[in-house]
Amino acid sequence: RRERDMVGAGARGAPLLPPVLLLPLLLLLRGAAGGIADSVVWAVNAGGDAHVDVNGIHFRKDPLEGRVGRASDYGMKLPILRSNAEDQILYQTERYNEETFGYEVPIKEEGDYVLVLKFAEVYFAQSQQKVFDVRLNGHVVVKDLDIFDRVGHSTAHDEIIPMSIKKGKLSVQGEVSTFTGKLHIEFVKGYYDNPKICALYILQGTVEDVPKLQPHPGLEKKEEDDDEDEYDDGSSVKKQANKNRVQSGPRTPNPYASDNSSLMFPILVAFGVFIPTLFCLCRL
Repeated sequence: RRERDMVGAGARGAPLLPPVLLLPLLLLLRGAAGGIADSVVWAVNAGGDAHVDVNGIHFRKDPLEGRVGRASDYGMKLPILRSNAEDQILYQTERYNEETFGYEVPIKEEGDYVLVLKFAEVYFAQSQQKVFDVRLNGHVVVKDLDIFDRVGHSTAHDEIIPMSIKKGKLSVQGEVSTFTGKLHIEFVKGYYDNPKICALYILQGTVEDVPKLQPHPGLEKKEEDDDEDEYDDGSSVKKQANKNRVQSGPRTPNPYASDNSSLMFPILVAFGVFIPTLFCLCRL
């Protein structure tokens, strides 16, 4: 009984927040829970059902179902690297088409936006099997995308495209065009197989607001090698030319740098020719 009285006294003695402070605290906690999800204006799980990811983003069921292209869940049998286990479904399903296809997204407010495109190659096991472009309102924002070449097989890959919509103009990757209220996202048919998309969303904000994929050690090594293989401007010599050079100490002085014998040779030749000539003239 004494213990119960002590507990009760402790509970009675605990300070309570007044209602005027409790309401702002609840709103703050709600905003923190929403996070990036509150900034997402449109999201679709292409070729799949509705899904809420670990960040609270609500991906709607594909609106193109039964209208354009084909849905595929071939990737459901594969684990997807770089993705959270809860969100692998976003990379395991996809929509593809034998022709160029896309989505229209109405945008009501001006500001800075980011388009996030989610891909994973779950079928082909080598590069140059599926290559395509992505256009945004006529601007090519992703050129010659070869998913396998970028990250390998069954590995998540996000293309992140920042843009700005202000004063009736769309600005993306240094290009500007008239904006009429809708974003047209197109996956363009190329020479190698069919274009596709696994999932995509648009958020109002900047690139820094976009959740990043898990690191991939093999991919990071490849990116480092690609950076080293870049060519210098105006030269065909690669930056890694000096990478494997073995330094053997200070340069050895040129032993011929202070040798004056090369200067004496023409003088000796001149004397050699002049003396016999003079001797012959004297005898005449």
